[in-house]
This record gives sequence, C-alpha cells and structure tokens, in this order.
Amino acid sequence: VSTQGKPEETTDTNTLTQQQYYIVKQCRIGGVSTKTTSSPMASSVFLITVLATILHVTCAGAGFSLTVRDSIMIAHSFANNPSFGPAQNLHGATYTVDVTFKAKDLHRENNWVVDIGEASEILAEVCGRFNFKNLDELFPGEMTTTEFMCKKIFEGVRAGR
Repeated sequence: VSTQGKPEETTDTNTLTQQQYYIVKQCRIGGVSTKTTSSPMASSVFLITVLATILHVTCAGAGFSLTVRDSIMIAHSFANNPSFGPAQNLHGATYTVDVTFKAKDLHRENNWVVDIGEASEILAEVCGRFNFKNLDELFPGEMTTTEFMCKKIFEGVRAGR
C-alpha cells in the first residue's frame, strides 16, 4: 500500500482476469502486500502469493464457489493388469488436488462460501494420508487410478478430515 493509501498499479493488469485484478487490488488496499515497490518482479511474486492463497473464487449466477489446492506425490503400480502397459511397474506420480466448495449464497455473517483456512487445513490433512506413500501398500489389490484417488480424497474432505 502506498503512503497515500492508494493501491500500487505495478502489475500488468492486461494479463489478469477481471476477478484476479479485483483480488490483487483489494489485497493491496487491505495492506496485504510484500514490499512497496515498483519492481515488476516483486509485483509478480506478490501476485503469485495472492493467487496461491486465494486460488479460485467464482461468483456466477448459479451461486458461489471457492477452490483450494494441494498436491501429493505417491508411488504405485498396476501390477498384473496389462491394460496399463508399462505402468504395471512401480512408478511415481504427482497429483495436483483441487477441491471446489459451492454455495447458493454467501454465509450471512462472514460473506464466504467456506472458511478458506479450514478448507485448506482439511485438504492438507486428507492429502497428508497419501503424500510420499506407496499406494500399493495402503490399498492392497486395488487399481489406484487417478479416479480412485479422487474418490478417496473426496470421501475424506466430505467427512471433514
């Protein structure tokens, strides 16, 4: 935030969506900024920080949504299933996990879809069950496809952890 209380406009706003620009502008007005500088690099770092924190907020006519993101690195195989070709052998994979929470209206008092901190913590806890694990050991005899893992993560998030 500049000394006059006006947001700095150092980010190339032509490359931002209207919503991203609004988020960056509001965060700067609110004082959520790294250093006050006109450096494009610092501005880019700030923008990445904001977008990593507030990943995706949609205000479509059908309601509101908030998406949080995490990632996991796993090992697994599709042993004895020729449909998977070379993936029958033990190999590693990195998953980017996006979870979207939806609501018809914003929470009356807090104006949110869900507490982004709590949503992020829940997702991190669920992902932590699988991160750096061999899925063949966690789910013996299962074909631990991406779809299977989506189901497991969904079930964990829906249960609240």
